[in-house]
Amino acid sequence: MTKDQKNEVIEALKEKFNQYNNFYVTNTEALTVDQIGKLRRICFNKNVEMKVAKNTLIKKALESIDSERYSGMFESLNGVTALMFSENPKEPALIISSFRSDSKTEKPVLKAAYIDSDVFVGNDQLETLKTLKSKNDLIGEIIGLLQSPAKNVISGLNAGGKLASLVKALEERAS
Repeated sequence: MTKDQKNEVIEALKEKFNQYNNFYVTNTEALTVDQIGKLRRICFNKNVEMKVAKNTLIKKALESIDSERYSGMFESLNGVTALMFSENPKEPALIISSFRSDSKTEKPVLKAAYIDSDVFVGNDQLETLKTLKSKNDLIGEIIGLLQSPAKNVISGLNAGGKLASLVKALEERAS
């Protein structure tokens, strides 16, 4: 690979890192060509971009953007590395998990994940990443919680009106 080709790869990676707030670093070593093809198709269907690059080029791309921000990712850049970029922070975790189940294999292995400036290191973090809630999910829950007291007051007022009419009807019968 020439120096110009390496620079092109670094620039392409920088664009991806700037485009996405979430990416996963995985090890796909020992997967067959058919398995890699299947994994790529699944990623494509789920709007997850999968890229394979040399670790040194990935590191150079991250360092040129912000070496301090991505410092927690550098340890995971060894062996065969496939990057998974996604808008949805938990989608790659779900893909990895379901791919492992379907293929009855332990690959791909999660080396690290970068989720909205948080770094998750190690394959043991996969379960945590699968349960992450998106920003929109959290906003929806907060809105639901805020609306709940208002709904209770309104239903109480409506029930109070019905209760008052029942009391009035009982008083009229008693007289």
